[in-house]
Order: sequence, then C-alpha cells, then structure tokens
Amino acid sequence: MSTEKFERGPAPGALLLCRAEPDAVAAVVPLLGEPMPLLRAGEGWSVIVPEGGPWRDGGEPVDRVVTGWAAALAVGAPWPVLALWWDADRAGYTLASGFRRPVGYVWLANGTPAGEDEAMRTFAARLGLDPVLDVQSLDRLTRPEPDADRESGPAGAGARARLRGLLAVLTRAGITLPAGLDPGEGADRLGAAARALPGVHRTEPPGRSPADGTRPTADGTRPIAAKGRPTADGGRLPAWMPWTGGGPGARALALTQLAVGLPLTVWGLRRHSGGWTAAGALLVGHAALGVASGPTRRP
Repeated sequence: MSTEKFERGPAPGALLLCRAEPDAVAAVVPLLGEPMPLLRAGEGWSVIVPEGGPWRDGGEPVDRVVTGWAAALAVGAPWPVLALWWDADRAGYTLASGFRRPVGYVWLANGTPAGEDEAMRTFAARLGLDPVLDVQSLDRLTRPEPDADRESGPAGAGARARLRGLLAVLTRAGITLPAGLDPGEGADRLGAAARALPGVHRTEPPGRSPADGTRPTADGTRPIAAKGRPTADGGRLPAWMPWTGGGPGARALALTQLAVGLPLTVWGLRRHSGGWTAAGALLVGHAALGVASGPTRRP
C-alpha cells in the first residue's frame, strides 16, 4: 500500500446513503450528472459511491459538493439522504431530509469534535433512532478523546474512527455498508471496490439511451438503464418517484422545487460550485418530472 495516505492524510472521498431501495434511488441519481456505482446497503438503504470529479478535477471541497448533492436528492423525496465525507483535515456527515435545513457534524483529523452537540441530537431524531440508547452512543462521539493531541497512528485515523463509530450506531437503523466501502478511502479506491461487488449498478447521466444500458460496461457492472428508465408517460415514474403525480399537492411541490432550483443553479454557476450547481439542476429536474407526469396520469 502506498505511504501517501499515511503521510498526508486520506484522499478525499464520500458515500451517499439513501433510506430507499436502489430502484427508487436510481430514478433520481442520474440527474447529478456523473456515473456512480449504486448498491444496497442494508434493509431499506442504498449507497451511492461518488467518483469525485468535482473535488478531484474541479477543486471543490468534498463536504460542499456532497452537501449539495444530498440536499438536492432529498428535497421532495420521501426518504432522507446521509452524506459521509472526509479529506486530509476533517471528516463528517450531513443529513438532508425534505425542505428542512440539513444537519451535520464535523471531526478534525485526530478525532477532535468540531460540531454542535444539538446537531447530533437532531440527527438522531430525524432518523428515528432510540432517544436513550442510540443518543447516548452518539453523545460519546461528541466528547474529546483524552489522547487526541498525540501524533500516533496513520494520519486521519481519529476522524475515521469517529465515522466507524457513527456507522456502528446506524446499524441499528438498518445500515450495513457493503464490504470494501470503508470511510477514509479515496474516491478511486471506493469506486474500484464498489464496481467489484456483486449486484452493483452504475447510474448513467441523462441522455444515455436505454439500448445502451442493456450491455454490461467494461468493468462488468450493469447500468441502471438496463431496467428501463422511467418516463413521464410510463406508469412506473410515480411508483419510483412518489412525490410526482397529477394532484394539486404534487404540482405545487414541483413549482416550489422549480422556484428554488433555478436561482440555486445560477448561484452555483456564478460561484463555479459544481456541488450546488448540480443541486439546483436536480431540483429543476425533479420539478420538470413532477409537472410532466401530471397531465399523463389516468384515473
């Protein structure tokens, strides 16, 4: 193994955990604009493995990118999105759920807590964790370690240990990460590990034809398009994306998403922020699908 990870800290990486089955997640992930492996991550959970283009090639901070992605995926969806992220200096998480303000926590590379205790309790409440046992376990992650300032072990080991502690609590909520998807690894290593796992699918950006998705890719994975991309005219779109439909509530939500998504996209473009640009584009995409699905629905 290269010593670079130990000398300069872990390469930036992230995992996006969605509280939904892979088929439901696959309906919206392509709107992020990047091909990403998608796998089941326990009962009722899926994990998306970003390949890291915005922070590897565009210089965007990994936490800013995945926070934007998580918020965009969660707005209007009936399931929350948990983004785990890390770089050479810090690690943390962001939980996005509907239109509520995302909540998150940060640890420094040596494991020193750098977040608000209240954020951890809000996190537990939004995921429906046990208010006594689980919250006590989470509270321990907000307390400094006695030897946190000691220079011992690989760089970033303290922050990675905090993320593993977080995941240990989340196993009680049904999360089980597939083998090889370990917090602290770089996006390249995570992507390679994900593509080697059975049952993996690669989501494809919009514009790829369904016929292209019927063949496995060069690395042996099978694009999600192999199952047939849902459309506004087909009956499968509302089943995969239950926030769409012909009712006045769904149309009002779509218009709200459009009103939020357009200025967010412009703001992200002006700031050259790939994460927030993608978030705005995804909101606009949600809105377009919600509006388009309405007139075609039959009683």
